[in-house]
Amino acid sequence: MRLAVQEQLLPGSTMQAKWDTALAWGFDAIELRGGGDHALRERLPELRAAQRDGVVLPTVCVEMDHFIGDFDADRRADALANLESQLAVIGALGGVGAMTPASWGMFSRRLPPFTPPRSAEDDREVLLTALVRLGKVAEREGALLLLEPLNRYEDHMVNTLGQAAELGVATGLKSVQVGADTYHMNIEEADPLAALREIADRLGHVQLSDTNRLEPGAGHLHWGALLRCLDDIGYDRYLAFECRLSGDPARVLPRATAMLRTAA
Repeated sequence: MRLAVQEQLLPGSTMQAKWDTALAWGFDAIELRGGGDHALRERLPELRAAQRDGVVLPTVCVEMDHFIGDFDADRRADALANLESQLAVIGALGGVGAMTPASWGMFSRRLPPFTPPRSAEDDREVLLTALVRLGKVAEREGALLLLEPLNRYEDHMVNTLGQAAELGVATGLKSVQVGADTYHMNIEEADPLAALREIADRLGHVQLSDTNRLEPGAGHLHWGALLRCLDDIGYDRYLAFECRLSGDPARVLPRATAMLRTAA
């Protein structure tokens, strides 16, 4: 089992300092956050230097207020351009891939006005156009585009692993894979372990948080069963902490990594 932690959860003013702490707390890698205005591309010299010092940087999770499924064409184009540059950075670092949802906080069918301004057919066309474009970039860069399903209150387009996997298959590109997040799975999947088994050949990345969005062990998710399932389906990439914390990072993060290694 290889555990990663998102960079903002670690103390330290440099990646090297964060890395020392990550190792001490039981992690094997650091997951990057990719802001807008091509922020990750601007950090490439810093990230290359960190990598030379031994820091392992396999993945980036996009961190913007607009995404590839945005209703606005200009915001959608900007999200696509930023993801292209993130895929290029991860490829240059020899990493795994870049993870994005279709959208976040843009619309929910569970809240008024309930009916989105774009049809389901047009949603699909927008997403497939974006995924094909980005999948080709990912293929060229030697990386993966990781589509993350979000829960029904945060996105109206892609909520389940099966939906994400189907879109990936529809692109015709193996470079478009599923990024699973255990928090969203807890809400949307009737049987999370069965859902993982169903899309095993498209599973490119896994992010961890408990049922309450806190660190693993702070909620009621059955971690032993989840880890055994991932092992059974042959998942051997990173498990990245994307979560809030229930207390002091120096106390709760080492406890969480120890719990997971014991549960495995």
